[in-house]
Amino acid sequence: MSQMLAQEQAIKADKETETSVQTKQELEQELILLCQQGDRQSFRLLYQRYQQRVRSTLYQLCGKSLLDDLVQEVFLRAWKGLPKLKKTKYFATWLYRISWNVATDQRRKLAKGRDKTSFNEKSWDYEQLNQGKNLSNIQDTPDLMHLHYQDLVQRGLNNLSFDHRAVLVLHDLEDLPQKQVAEILDVPVGTVKSRLFHARNLFKKFLEQQGISL
Repeated sequence: MSQMLAQEQAIKADKETETSVQTKQELEQELILLCQQGDRQSFRLLYQRYQQRVRSTLYQLCGKSLLDDLVQEVFLRAWKGLPKLKKTKYFATWLYRISWNVATDQRRKLAKGRDKTSFNEKSWDYEQLNQGKNLSNIQDTPDLMHLHYQDLVQRGLNNLSFDHRAVLVLHDLEDLPQKQVAEILDVPVGTVKSRLFHARNLFKKFLEQQGISL
């Protein structure tokens, strides 16, 4: 399959809601292979597919501070690391793993009181990926009640330890299976189950303190 054909079909697959999951996976594999050959246009298409998931994960792990920079760092690491990715079918898990590493690095920097990293030198890559599209905004006129609960969820997450927050975000909010969460965090599935149990209980207690019962 030629480079142009793979890109055109990937765009078409994103627009057609009836495209089969298998076809989308095959097209994604083509895009990843093209990216490994240095094709930036194919990487832009991958970025458009995954940036909102990465952004959501980082927001729930790190909050609003430096969110754009953190998203940019994830995709910069992905672009540099793609040539070394051997099992391309695990791209999504690999990208979540990078997101987790970036979030962990940011937490360590803040804990040590280091200066916030500047990503200005890499901004041209980020702008090229977006190509003038404001992809970071979920909606232009957000519902006030939605914002209220979004803020409540974020406050609840902030009350958890970083490890507990990670499993709750990845499993319950990002809807990833426990096995994949274990692969992302590089821990046994049993550890994920244990952390998830405690995280849910702590989060439930927080909501009850806010007058919300589940």
